[in-house]
Amino acid sequence: MIEKLRVEPNNKIFSNKTSAIEKKILLVMPVPLVKVKGRLGFDEQTCDGLIRWAENFDRVVMACPLMPEHITEKTQTSTTWKAIADLPCADRLELVPLPYAYKLPDFIQTFKSISQLLTAKIQECEYLCFAICGIIGDWGAIACLEAIKLKRPYSIWADRVEYEVMLRTFNKNNKTSLKRRFQDLFTLLFLKPYQQYLVSRSHLGLFQGQDCYSAYSPFCKNPHCVYDIHTKKSDLIDASSLERKINSLLQGEPLLICYAGRAAEMKGPLDWLRVVHRLVQVGVNIQATWLGDGPLLLEMKSLADKLGIAEQVHFAGFVDDQNKLLETMKKHHIFLFCHKTPESPRCLVESLVCGCPIVGYSSLYPEGLVSEYGGGAFVPMNDWQKLAYLMVQLNLDRAKLSDLISQAALSGQQFDEQVVFTHRSDLIKQYLTLI
Repeated sequence: MIEKLRVEPNNKIFSNKTSAIEKKILLVMPVPLVKVKGRLGFDEQTCDGLIRWAENFDRVVMACPLMPEHITEKTQTSTTWKAIADLPCADRLELVPLPYAYKLPDFIQTFKSISQLLTAKIQECEYLCFAICGIIGDWGAIACLEAIKLKRPYSIWADRVEYEVMLRTFNKNNKTSLKRRFQDLFTLLFLKPYQQYLVSRSHLGLFQGQDCYSAYSPFCKNPHCVYDIHTKKSDLIDASSLERKINSLLQGEPLLICYAGRAAEMKGPLDWLRVVHRLVQVGVNIQATWLGDGPLLLEMKSLADKLGIAEQVHFAGFVDDQNKLLETMKKHHIFLFCHKTPESPRCLVESLVCGCPIVGYSSLYPEGLVSEYGGGAFVPMNDWQKLAYLMVQLNLDRAKLSDLISQAALSGQQFDEQVVFTHRSDLIKQYLTLI
């Protein structure tokens, strides 16, 4: 029988041995484990995910890097942390802290011992799921290599095309030191073939969204397009709220635009402001809201002042209440985004759940989200002028925009956390069950 996990004075969570007949999954993920006020925890969405995993497996072993406390202190203002011991499934979780080794000397120093640790955990668990994200400090990739040595079938998880993200960032980030650019160039030379090799040896590929699926599926035996979301049926916009939003639009009220995410280069925040500026220039009555913080937030505020649109743009900062975030989206007419890299951000899913159509730069991920029921409109990546023109046309044809809102709400109905986690778990059981 499983005995309850205990938090010891040294903050290590451990459990006694479990029954051999249990369905036990090992997850090796890059999401950081943190220590806040002496308690181990994860961000709120990771905790929600652990609860869902525990609904589908008897026991969940989670191995991930333990973030140094001095870094944790800097992120507390922009992340909501929850203690693992407070989760309803805590008695069926086992945490395996790994080194936060994203610098080469740290990675080399800890490589042998962590490889041995991962080998031991792989041998203890029936099901294996590893996330890949890079080279240095990527313990999920090392777990893949150890599973290959042991001839154990494993599933691989990817939520963005890391080498594409890194390449685009490398080409634009000319302010970094020569040493850092050399390190990034070295990584770029090996990252793509390295990740393709790991995918090719996996027995199951779980790729979030069409961007990841398109990039990795040619190298995978059993590729599947899946979604990692944390919205529930109760989060869906209700009929009365949807009707009020559409009526406000048709009655000529100001066009309400929002975005929720970090103010970082890959999110295109400056392009976002340029689109808003162009709308104001042509006389669109608009109110725009950016929810989130990030390294470019001050630059965004400065540019808004320079463009003379400070009154039309509200910078709400980081919102730690998921319900408040969703309620804000439910009141807005358009979710405007300018993502510049092939990633799979959850904010687009959350927007559809809220009946807020996604309008922005085209890529396979957002196109896939609305491919069946609609609720999106897109322009070529980086063409903010064309995006601004599209927004102007949608404002002029508010009946068409109303239809887009209704379609978005319909698309959002397919994104339920419990359903997608069950689907993903069923795939793992189907392809990885030991014979």
